[in-house]
Amino acid sequence: MRINTNVAALNSYNQLKNTQNNLSKSLSRLSSGKRINGAADDAAGLAISEKMGSQTRGLAMAQRNAQDGISMIQTAEGALKESHSILQRMRELSVQSSNDTNTAADRAEIQKEVNQLVEELDRIANSTEFNTKNLLTGEIGTSVDTAGVVKNINSTSETEPGTYSVNVTALAESADTADILALDETSTTAAGSFDINVNGNITTIGFEANESYEDLAARINSNVSGVEATFTDNGATNVNNFSIKTDEVGADQDITVTASADGAFSSADVLNGTPVSDTGVDATATATDAASNALTVSTDGNKLMFSGYGSDGLSMEASSVSSADVTVGGSLSFHIGANEDQTMNLSINAMDATNLGVNTVDVTSAEGAENAITKLDNAISSVSSERSKLGAVQNRLDHTINNLSAAEENLTAAESRISDVDMAKEMMNMSKNQILSQAGTAMLAQANQLPQGVLQLLG
Repeated sequence: MRINTNVAALNSYNQLKNTQNNLSKSLSRLSSGKRINGAADDAAGLAISEKMGSQTRGLAMAQRNAQDGISMIQTAEGALKESHSILQRMRELSVQSSNDTNTAADRAEIQKEVNQLVEELDRIANSTEFNTKNLLTGEIGTSVDTAGVVKNINSTSETEPGTYSVNVTALAESADTADILALDETSTTAAGSFDINVNGNITTIGFEANESYEDLAARINSNVSGVEATFTDNGATNVNNFSIKTDEVGADQDITVTASADGAFSSADVLNGTPVSDTGVDATATATDAASNALTVSTDGNKLMFSGYGSDGLSMEASSVSSADVTVGGSLSFHIGANEDQTMNLSINAMDATNLGVNTVDVTSAEGAENAITKLDNAISSVSSERSKLGAVQNRLDHTINNLSAAEENLTAAESRISDVDMAKEMMNMSKNQILSQAGTAMLAQANQLPQGVLQLLG
């Protein structure tokens, strides 16, 4: 028998200490609901759980970002809906003014309403904001600072922000026609025919003796796609009274490339400022800098299409011979994922009267009203295209939110299996540890009584 070292008591104490530690862990888990309350509880599980936790929180925030994006799109689309209504009213007024039952005074009154509608278009474009961010001024799309030179400007998320200088030196106006028989004042003198060649597509037009040139012009307009034939009776015998023109396809074109986007070509980079030109049907001009970076401008009728060196996706339609600076404001970036670079982009082009090409609508004459109809048709088409793009992006964001929600739900379930405690199982462990604690305390007391048996040997 030994009294200096009570091995039984030490063993009981160690067991009791372990039981108390386990009981303490059970109490901590049950009170927090978490299986892992510190790195020592499960070192690997803690690392995995924290990584999953960052992903689930990122997914939740990405859903909020997408919802905010939808709200912004709805704000812009709502404004464009009203712009559509304004353009439709302007077109209605143009059709009304083109009728010669109106007097000059009548047309002047119609013009007053047109002017007010143009001002409202500009006001809507300049004042539509979301969280103080302008939506329709071209800051997140495209705009042009020279009215009337180009119109129907489009850019994509691939187009680099910056200013593109456009120098239009010729338009596709005149279709190539064979000689028409000499004209008298109003009609043909003998039967015949002639060819109209539009970019290689030849149409033969026949006419009868003494046929009205007005009737001949109407037949051409009905049978040859993309051209406009007109006859002006000014009482003189002049072939120039009869013209065939087109704004989309036709005669040789001349393009000059002089500058590109900021961050791509600067004014000094394009062949040291030397313009690059090409003349011909569907002309193409390419400028290359010292590093062999190329910027190409090609045409389809009066449509200019840019490619290369950051300009991909930029296009516009030339409407007059002059120079213009087209500013691409870049695009909005919606962060719609939990990780880096999980984004989508959106650009909204300038939707003011100048960029829509209707700032100079003049319906004070029948001819001006007729021209205004075409201008407004183009503007309505531009707004329709922009609204369609916004609607498509909104639908995409709806699907994005659904996908993010499903991913968050499944990832949360996986993270829960690692970090959350099974309450029923832990209560069972706590009950076991409570009983062991009580038993251990009793056994330690018994072990402490064992050395007292030495006293009996002393008699």
